[in-house]
Amino acid sequence: MIFRRKRVFFVLSAVVFCWLSLRTYHYFFDSSSPAIKLSGLERDGFYAGNMQCVLSGSDGYKVSDISIYLDNAPLVNKFRINRRDFDYPFTISSQALSNGPHTLRVEAVNGTYHKNKTVEDCVFNVDNVPLQAAFVRQESEPKVFQGRTFHLQFQANKEIKFAQVKTLSKVFNCVPESVHSSVYEAFIPISCEEIPNEYLLSVDIVDKVGARQTLENKFQVIPYPFKKQMLTFDAAAIKKEEESGLTPQDLKLKLEDIARNSPQEKLWQGVFCVPLDMTTVTCDFGTIRTTREKGRYMHKAVDLGARKKSIIWAAQDGVIKLKDRFAQTGNTVVIDHGCGVSTMYCHLESFSNINVGQRIEKGNPIGVMGKTGFATGDHLHWEMLVNTVAVDPMQWTKNSF
Repeated sequence: MIFRRKRVFFVLSAVVFCWLSLRTYHYFFDSSSPAIKLSGLERDGFYAGNMQCVLSGSDGYKVSDISIYLDNAPLVNKFRINRRDFDYPFTISSQALSNGPHTLRVEAVNGTYHKNKTVEDCVFNVDNVPLQAAFVRQESEPKVFQGRTFHLQFQANKEIKFAQVKTLSKVFNCVPESVHSSVYEAFIPISCEEIPNEYLLSVDIVDKVGARQTLENKFQVIPYPFKKQMLTFDAAAIKKEEESGLTPQDLKLKLEDIARNSPQEKLWQGVFCVPLDMTTVTCDFGTIRTTREKGRYMHKAVDLGARKKSIIWAAQDGVIKLKDRFAQTGNTVVIDHGCGVSTMYCHLESFSNINVGQRIEKGNPIGVMGKTGFATGDHLHWEMLVNTVAVDPMQWTKNSF
């Protein structure tokens, strides 16, 4: 029994000695600093009202004290912790701060001989300005033709987080008119087949602190008197094109993919330009065509005539997303302009030195006018798509748009 007690005593003594030795080692030789985490405040975040924060931390030896500074002024100065783990809640009132950026610095010092310290800075923004917004154009009931684009704009009194337009059973994202602009806009495509009627719309606006405002209005879709046209294609030429190019379904899938992955920002500024030295419009947008091969359908583009071998250029800044040959549209180029807006150039005789993924500027050459694909003569089939809905591209060339 005595032997057992002595054995237990020696074991406990060894454990205590090891523990004291480890603590002594940590005290004199540990060079690690405390681990800290700030909750309730995010870097570059925007805040209003009271911010409920928690400073948490731990250390292999122990955390001796913490300090918290707001814009170099102390909120907490060397508050005693003396524990390995801690949570310290505190509140910042944004009402006492100016609107704009502020810096919160947190420090934790451990209890070792060298007083190892961890310091972290968090820059955040205060925004106590009430959100206000209004439509730029104050028409009580805007009107838009079938096949055109409804250009909606509103102005906010400060930078917002996001805004969405809900109408026609769809949702459209709003983007700044230009960098740092307080005017936001959305491009709402009205299909050729949209039923003429009065429609409601709402714009849901959220600022960077989560405040919301909703603007509401209504607009009218007006019927457009689309022209009619009869066409006859060369059957042998059509068969040859079908054998040498991709199918219309292939093109449809590629256009859908381009719209789906279009960046939610404008890659262009200003109006679009007509993409060649046009001499005539051989077919207006929305013309109702009848052909033996395709039956009755709407031509959802404009056909532009010019001198043979005319240069075709980009109608606006963007990114080349497609350069390929298709049975119906022949040699085809598609440019993504951002916000789901793209332009398509068809029946080209040849391509310029361009590559898919390349940034292109307004006026840069993309090819030569031709009659590849289903075409009765040399011309440019110029098509504009907004989220895969075809709209009249000529509307986008006008300063009034």
